[in-house]
Order: sequence, then C-alpha cells, then structure tokens
Amino acid sequence: MKKILFLILMLLYASLAHAGVGGGIEAKEHVDISSTLKFTALFVTGIGTIFGLGLAFAAKRFSVKIDPKVEMVKEYLAHAHCGACGYAGCEQYAEAVVRDPNVPPNLCTPGGKRSAEMVALITGKKAEVREPIYARIMCQGGWSRSQKRFKYEGVKDCRAAVLAGGGDKSCIYGCLGYGTCARVCPFGAITMTEDHLPYVDIRKCTGCRKCEQACPKKVIEVLPASKQVLVACHSKDKGPDTKKNCEVGCIACGICVKVCPFDAPEVKDNLSRINLDKCKVCGLCVTKCPTKAIKDYIPQRPKAFVLDNCIGCQICMKVCPVNAATGELKKKHTIDPSRCIGCGICTAKCPVQAIDGTFNAAEVFRLAAEKKMKQAVGA
Repeated sequence: MKKILFLILMLLYASLAHAGVGGGIEAKEHVDISSTLKFTALFVTGIGTIFGLGLAFAAKRFSVKIDPKVEMVKEYLAHAHCGACGYAGCEQYAEAVVRDPNVPPNLCTPGGKRSAEMVALITGKKAEVREPIYARIMCQGGWSRSQKRFKYEGVKDCRAAVLAGGGDKSCIYGCLGYGTCARVCPFGAITMTEDHLPYVDIRKCTGCRKCEQACPKKVIEVLPASKQVLVACHSKDKGPDTKKNCEVGCIACGICVKVCPFDAPEVKDNLSRINLDKCKVCGLCVTKCPTKAIKDYIPQRPKAFVLDNCIGCQICMKVCPVNAATGELKKKHTIDPSRCIGCGICTAKCPVQAIDGTFNAAEVFRLAAEKKMKQAVGA
C-alpha cells in the first residue's frame, strides 16, 4: 500500500515539475499540447487512484457485519413501517428482536400470527398470543348531531382546520370530521361516513397508531379488543354546555357510576371515564346513559340460562340488575330472556357455575364489524 502511494506521488511530482509548476516562467513560441494533455491525464488518474484506494480502505475498515437472522426476520415483517412495534421501522425492530433477548417476537401487529410465529422460530423465542388492538373513535358527534361555531372553508384536513381557532366545532374536544385519520391509515381501515365521522373496520385495523398520532383533537384511542364498553366522548365542558353543543356528549350526570356493580366508571373534570381494568363489559351503564354517550361494541349479548346443577341459592336474584332471575330457595331458578341484558354478572357470581352465558369472542368481533358496516352504509 505504501509503495503504491509513493509511486503515485513520484509520478505526480514529475508531472508537475514537467509542467513547470513552482518554477520560473519561460516564454515559448510554441506549446506542446499533447505533452500537456498526457501529464494532465496522468495527474487526474493519480488523484483518482488515491481517493479510490482511500475509499476502499475506509469501506473495509468501517464495514458493518449484517446478521443473516436480521435479514430473515425482515422478510416476515409487514414492511408497513407503521411504528406499532415501538421502533422507527421494520429494520430497526428486526435488529432489536434478533440482538436483544428481552424484545418479544410478536410486536409486528400488521404481520399477524404468522409473522410472530416465524420471527419466534428464527430467534428461538416463544411467540405468545397477543390480544388484538383496534382504533376506537371517542366521539359520536357527527355534523348532524353537533353544533358549529363558524363555517370553515379552508383545506379539508383536520390539522389545517384546527389552526383556525381550534376548529369549527362548538365542542372544542370533538372530531372535526375532515378525514385526516382516513388518509394516513396505511391499511385502508378507516373511512368517513356521510355524517363526517370516522368508521373503523376492525377486520383491517392493525392498531398501528398512525391515526391516533395524526388526530389533532386526540379523539382516537387504540385499545384492546376486549374493551367493548367505552365512554365515546372527550368533552370536559360542563353538562349544560356539552348538551348544547352535542346530542351524544357525556354530561357527567354520574348515572353510570351509580349503576355499575364493579365501580368501573368515575366522573372527573366533567367527564365520565371507565376504568378498563375494573370493567367487566356487562353493558349495564350503556342502557342507563341518558345521552347514549357510552358505546357498546358488542352487537348481540348472549342471554343467560340456568343449568341443571343449580342449587337454588338465590344469589343470581340478588345480583341481577334487571330482576330477570327468579326462583324458590333450594330449587332450580329461571332467567327471563325478555328481561336479561346479557351482562354476565349472574354468571360471574354463581358459586357452582350453574349459569351459562359465555360467547365466542371471535364471533362477537365479526358481528361487531358487520353491524358497524351496516351503520356506515345506512348513515
């Protein structure tokens, strides 16, 4: 390497000396152009060789070895670069899951079950089943059910509209309805209804959180699929003001707090919020909410019925919020299906598990998607 550089430098020196660089100026009647061109070419070639060797040396000296497992993992990721895994992109997650034993193989939610299984197989980790997560729209105040402060005629984008005094809606917490979330969704899971509210197709939604990040009003929350009963409102205005601005806003009346047998709802800052860890998804608060601000994502709740091993303890009669359970002490009880709301409280409280009211979660999610699709088409 040193010998080559020395020869190159000697050639450059010779070419420069021949051209008269650094020497006195001597006037000539004729200039040998061919000789000058030869030495110019030699000079340029020498410079190019020096830089080429330098780059080759740098590439070899600072080269980064790529783990073949990283490339294999990348093949089974969704390549959506959505950030749902918590990393900047698919490549960053692939590197982390291969090199860090604490990074689980099931973080690529768009990739689904197969992606998690293949990443686990490549990395030698265990792929645990993750509960699906979906985007939930925490506002039901479409343009026909809410008031506006002024007519907005700017760019039809929520982020642009919010620059105009916080948006055109009277409720400063509500969805503006200009479809920014639908445009940023990389999976086509969000569409806008005729009433200018986002509709989330849970069959396509992967919980990537792009819509949640893009919403300037923060009315989109990505939540576990099992959380099916939610206060779909973010308004912190006082009850009378909320009622004036929106037909379906939470007015902080506290009825949900009174009727919930699990102490899940809590009214704070003029807004009811359901503690998802306490909520048993009974849906009782949904039936009692005067403004229908609480949304139930379960389209059809199973009716409870009593099995033959009932001991007649009457606990179901005591806990039933709608008095659907009846029966004599120490005799088999019955549940009136016309009254039963499918809350499942009696099923949870029965000491001998003599009440059946279970349902298939996957079927519920499918029915929920079909119901929401019909509502969106008919809106």
